[in-house]
Amino acid sequence: MKKPHPHIDRIFKAIADPTRRSIFHALVIAGSAMPINEVAERFEMSRQGVTKHIKILEAAKLIQIHQRGRERFCMASAQPLKSISQWLQFYEQFWDQSLDRLGQHLDGVD
Repeated sequence: MKKPHPHIDRIFKAIADPTRRSIFHALVIAGSAMPINEVAERFEMSRQGVTKHIKILEAAKLIQIHQRGRERFCMASAQPLKSISQWLQFYEQFWDQSLDRLGQHLDGVD
């Protein structure tokens, strides 16, 4: 079966890890591009470890990386989270309608 939303899978994979959520959050709070070295200093792991997490966030399009001279900068992009919100709206509507029908059934209004 073909996956209907591969971009959503990448986003969920990216935000499933608490370190990646922390990296993303730090970049969102910063509100501007941060050098990868500065991001790595915030975590008790090697720069290579942080870089692996950053690559997964970049694949999910949650961050963008720009090169300036010899330094690479990361910037958060929350836009892809809108697709998660839209995806969840379907289930929110489903549960709202299901609970409404259950309420009507329990009230004897069919």
